Amino acid sequence: MKVSIEKQSDGTYIAYNTSGEGATLIGTGDTVREAKEDFYNTLAEVKESYEETGDEMPGFLNEEIEFRFDLSSLFEYYSMLNVSALGRYLGINDSLMRQYRNGSAQISDRQLEKIEAGIHRLGTELAALRLV
Repeated sequence: MKVSIEKQSDGTYIAYNTSGEGATLIGTGDTVREAKEDFYNTLAEVKESYEETGDEMPGFLNEEIEFRFDLSSLFEYYSMLNVSALGRYLGINDSLMRQYRNGSAQISDRQLEKIEAGIHRLGTELAALRLV
Protein backbone atom coordinates (compact mmCIF):
# COMPACT_ATOMS: atom_id res chain seq x y z
CA MET A 1 0.00 0.00 0.00
CA LYS A 2 1.38 3.38 -0.95
CA VAL A 3 1.05 6.03 1.76
CA SER A 4 1.87 9.70 1.27
CA ILE A 5 3.10 11.83 4.14
CA GLU A 6 2.81 15.57 3.70
CA LYS A 7 3.17 18.71 5.74
CA GLN A 8 -0.11 20.59 5.95
CA SER A 9 -0.52 24.37 5.87
CA ASP A 10 -1.01 24.48 9.66
CA GLY A 11 2.39 22.81 10.22
CA THR A 12 1.01 19.38 11.15
CA TYR A 13 1.53 16.22 9.12
CA ILE A 14 -0.90 13.89 7.40
CA ALA A 15 -0.40 10.30 6.23
CA TYR A 16 -2.95 8.81 3.84
CA ASN A 17 -3.10 5.86 1.48
CA THR A 18 -2.94 6.61 -2.23
CA SER A 19 -3.56 3.03 -3.30
CA GLY A 20 -6.32 0.61 -2.47
CA GLU A 21 -9.98 0.90 -3.30
CA GLY A 22 -12.81 1.06 -0.84
CA ALA A 23 -11.19 2.91 2.03
CA THR A 24 -9.04 5.94 2.60
CA LEU A 25 -7.04 5.66 5.78
CA ILE A 26 -5.69 8.79 7.45
CA GLY A 27 -3.25 9.51 10.24
CA THR A 28 -2.32 12.95 11.53
CA GLY A 29 0.12 14.39 14.03
CA ASP A 30 2.37 17.24 15.03
CA THR A 31 5.34 15.24 13.70
CA VAL A 32 5.81 12.72 10.91
CA ARG A 33 6.33 10.00 13.52
CA GLU A 34 2.98 10.84 15.13
CA ALA A 35 1.22 10.85 11.74
CA LYS A 36 2.71 7.43 10.92
CA GLU A 37 1.68 6.03 14.32
CA ASP A 38 -1.84 7.41 13.89
CA PHE A 39 -2.00 5.88 10.40
CA TYR A 40 -0.99 2.47 11.79
CA ASN A 41 -3.66 2.85 14.50
CA THR A 42 -6.28 3.67 11.87
CA LEU A 43 -5.23 0.64 9.84
CA ALA A 44 -5.51 -1.62 12.90
CA GLU A 45 -8.97 -0.24 13.73
CA VAL A 46 -10.22 -0.75 10.17
CA LYS A 47 -8.90 -4.33 10.11
CA GLU A 48 -10.49 -5.03 13.48
CA SER A 49 -13.81 -3.67 12.20
CA TYR A 50 -13.73 -6.02 9.20
CA GLU A 51 -12.92 -8.95 11.48
CA GLU A 52 -15.75 -8.09 13.90
CA THR A 53 -18.37 -7.77 11.16
CA GLY A 54 -17.14 -10.79 9.23
CA ASP A 55 -17.00 -8.77 6.01
CA GLU A 56 -14.35 -9.62 3.46
CA MET A 57 -11.29 -7.46 4.06
CA PRO A 58 -9.90 -5.63 1.02
CA GLY A 59 -6.56 -7.12 0.06
CA PHE A 60 -4.70 -3.80 0.11
CA LEU A 61 -5.13 -3.61 3.90
CA ASN A 62 -2.63 -6.47 4.22
CA GLU A 63 -0.09 -5.11 1.75
CA GLU A 64 3.33 -3.93 2.87
CA ILE A 65 3.29 -0.18 3.45
CA GLU A 66 5.49 2.01 1.26
CA PHE A 67 5.76 5.53 2.67
CA ARG A 68 6.32 8.46 0.31
CA PHE A 69 7.35 11.83 1.69
CA ASP A 70 7.09 15.40 0.53
CA LEU A 71 10.35 17.28 1.14
CA SER A 72 9.16 18.98 4.33
CA SER A 73 8.16 15.64 5.81
CA LEU A 74 11.36 13.96 4.66
CA PHE A 75 13.60 16.47 6.40
CA GLU A 76 11.44 16.49 9.54
CA TYR A 77 11.49 12.69 9.82
CA TYR A 78 15.14 12.27 8.85
CA SER A 79 16.35 15.26 10.83
CA MET A 80 19.94 14.04 10.64
CA LEU A 81 19.93 15.09 6.98
CA ASN A 82 21.16 18.62 6.48
CA VAL A 83 19.11 20.17 3.70
CA SER A 84 21.87 22.59 2.59
CA ALA A 85 24.57 19.92 2.56
CA LEU A 86 22.31 17.56 0.64
CA GLY A 87 21.63 20.32 -1.87
CA ARG A 88 25.35 20.79 -2.44
CA TYR A 89 25.80 17.00 -2.81
CA LEU A 90 23.03 16.98 -5.41
CA GLY A 91 24.28 20.06 -7.24
CA ILE A 92 21.24 22.11 -6.24
CA ASN A 93 21.59 25.55 -4.72
CA ASP A 94 21.34 25.08 -0.95
CA SER A 95 19.12 28.16 -0.57
CA LEU A 96 16.71 26.71 -3.13
CA MET A 97 16.71 23.38 -1.27
CA ARG A 98 15.72 25.20 1.93
CA GLN A 99 12.90 26.91 0.04
CA TYR A 100 11.71 23.51 -1.22
CA ARG A 101 11.78 22.15 2.32
CA ASN A 102 9.83 25.12 3.67
CA GLY A 103 7.32 25.00 0.83
CA SER A 104 8.09 28.56 -0.23
CA ALA A 105 9.26 27.47 -3.70
CA GLN A 106 7.41 25.21 -6.11
CA ILE A 107 9.40 22.13 -7.11
CA SER A 108 9.16 20.71 -10.61
CA ASP A 109 8.73 17.01 -11.28
CA ARG A 110 12.16 16.97 -12.93
CA GLN A 111 13.82 18.54 -9.89
CA LEU A 112 11.97 16.16 -7.56
CA GLU A 113 13.22 13.21 -9.60
CA LYS A 114 16.78 14.58 -9.39
CA ILE A 115 16.54 14.85 -5.60
CA GLU A 116 15.06 11.37 -5.23
CA ALA A 117 17.72 9.83 -7.49
CA GLY A 118 20.44 11.63 -5.54
CA ILE A 119 19.10 10.41 -2.20
CA HIS A 120 19.02 6.84 -3.56
CA ARG A 121 22.61 7.25 -4.81
CA LEU A 122 23.67 8.50 -1.37
CA GLY A 123 21.91 5.55 0.26
CA THR A 124 23.76 3.12 -2.00
CA GLU A 125 27.08 4.80 -1.17
CA LEU A 126 26.36 4.68 2.56
CA ALA A 127 25.27 1.03 2.39
CA ALA A 128 28.53 0.10 0.64
CA LEU A 129 30.97 1.91 2.90
CA ARG A 130 33.04 0.18 5.56
CA LEU A 131 34.60 1.82 8.57
CA VAL A 132 38.18 1.15 9.67
